[in-house]
Amino acid sequence: MGIIATDKNQIKLYYNSKNSLGKQTLSYVTSSEKKILGIDISKTKVPSSQWAEIAAGIGVTISDLIDTEHPDFIKTYGDKNIDLNENDWLKVLEQHPESLKFPIVILGDEFRFIKSPSEFSKFMEDDSTGQENPFNKNS
Repeated sequence: MGIIATDKNQIKLYYNSKNSLGKQTLSYVTSSEKKILGIDISKTKVPSSQWAEIAAGIGVTISDLIDTEHPDFIKTYGDKNIDLNENDWLKVLEQHPESLKFPIVILGDEFRFIKSPSEFSKFMEDDSTGQENPFNKNS
């Protein structure tokens, strides 16, 4: 059992309200008929243990959660020869949450990057019709 409580009837969204993808994704998620728990990482500090659980849930490394092309990341860490260990990557997320690559949705035991708001809509359509759940695919 992980640190993050999961529920198949509640959508958890980790997003940044300071970027357009985060705001748009929140709008799409809010239109869902399920309960919503939005975690705006620009206002709420997410502990390292949760970031580690999220990465494991998606099936990626901690560094895969981070947009290394984000201006704040480049300003602090540069854009060449980035040599950080797992704890360093966790510190990046704690100190620069704006560098999160994509919003993250958790529904039940499924964790998923949301690369576009329409990706979330497609998931909800498939979920309601009983079709293949795109959350079951790693990407």
